Amino acid sequence: MGSLGNRKQSPLYQKAEEIFKLTHALIEIIPKDNEFLQETCARFMMEDAMMLTAKIAGAEAVELYDLKMENAAIIRKCARELYVRAGSLRFEEDIKDKEYIELLRNEIEEFRLLFIDWVATFDPWNYIIDRWGLFNPPGVSAHDKDPDEDIPFNPDDFFDQMNTDDLDEEE
Repeated sequence: MGSLGNRKQSPLYQKAEEIFKLTHALIEIIPKDNEFLQETCARFMMEDAMMLTAKIAGAEAVELYDLKMENAAIIRKCARELYVRAGSLRFEEDIKDKEYIELLRNEIEEFRLLFIDWVATFDPWNYIIDRWGLFNPPGVSAHDKDPDEDIPFNPDDFFDQMNTDDLDEEE
């Protein structure tokens, strides 16, 4: 688990921050009197851009593979939708300074390449079975038996194994 400082220094996180800034700049050139673009494109683009850093932080804050993959799937969805929405603005006559559109789309493409490498760092063997079946590591099924389910927990055994001398020394 990385600290917040380390997370913010990662190339993926930094690229997500750049995407957020570019998205904000692009939103600023959408005419304020175009309610349709303001209510749909602008709003959704900002939501998607904000989600990138939040979900990177969320994935970095957990160790379990299925939770990391769940965050990664949301990041992928947001980045793809941001890419498509930005591209759709190319056809809007009200939009001037269309170079922001290509700048943003290029940044998202660079983000995608960093994302691939980042996801490859997830430890697939640090997992619990995802009973929904979406985010299990390769070779693990939602229908597989959890090996930990065979071991009944007996509190007496747990406390018998503890060294009571260690407890006495702390008092």
